[in-house]
Amino acid sequence: MLKRLFLTAVLVLGAIASIGWKYQNYLENPWTRDGQVRAQVIQITPRVTGPIVSLQVNDNSMVSVGETLFEIDPRTYQVALDQAKASLAQSQVGLAKAQDEARRRQALHKRDPGSVSVSTLINLKKAVESAKAGVKVARTTVAQAALNLEFTQVKAPTDGFVTNLTLRNGSQVVANKPSIGLIDRNSFWIEAFFKETDIRDVGYGETAIVTLMAYPDQPLEGKVESIGYGIAHKDGSTGVELLPNVNPNFQWIRLAQRIPVRIKLDSVPDNIQLRVGTSASVMIIKHPHVEHQLNGEIDG
Repeated sequence: MLKRLFLTAVLVLGAIASIGWKYQNYLENPWTRDGQVRAQVIQITPRVTGPIVSLQVNDNSMVSVGETLFEIDPRTYQVALDQAKASLAQSQVGLAKAQDEARRRQALHKRDPGSVSVSTLINLKKAVESAKAGVKVARTTVAQAALNLEFTQVKAPTDGFVTNLTLRNGSQVVANKPSIGLIDRNSFWIEAFFKETDIRDVGYGETAIVTLMAYPDQPLEGKVESIGYGIAHKDGSTGVELLPNVNPNFQWIRLAQRIPVRIKLDSVPDNIQLRVGTSASVMIIKHPHVEHQLNGEIDG
């Protein structure tokens, strides 16, 4: 009987010691389950309007920088380019004609100073300058038309993943209106929300251990890249008659607010695929000498 009580007491004391040690580690190395995988999402926005004639990607497909995502019907923009080139040729002919006339009258004026009035020479010079300006305008129009034709090929600005694709061949896209979401595959980071009381002495560059819920047996190492300087204020928003809208309920126990902390992963194994919005647990190691004891201990 005494032996059983002794074993029970030893187990209880061991459990208390373990809980105390874990709690001490928590105080020294803040930890949170409230973490998410984040990445830059690029809104692919066409520069011209028209129907899609060739959709070259699928939903959730991986694309490389410069790869064509879809092609807008180019015929209208090809016609506009041809018209612009014709207008340029016409303006160049007009410039040549104005220059020839100005040279002829200038030569005549040199041979016989009284044969051509000064006002006529001035008008001819202005006509040449006007024709030159017309050529510049026509060249600009050609350049714009060429750009519009080039914009019918919508390409990936970076390596990434196409997500939530709803376009099909024949879909009408509108200039300057987002049509595809592209996740930049090189921009992933972890955003963890820590209690304001836990990050008082957390500094940039400190080590963080990240455990993804999808990969609980493969903790990843990263560094604190930045700490948020503000969060949205729930009370005080403008209400009726421009007065502040204040919640009448007040909790006697004031809960610590959560501050976003950005974690940059050092490296990601090939067998781990990061996905935006997935869950992660994060522990910040403020004392590097205990880091080896903590690896793998974060419960996803």
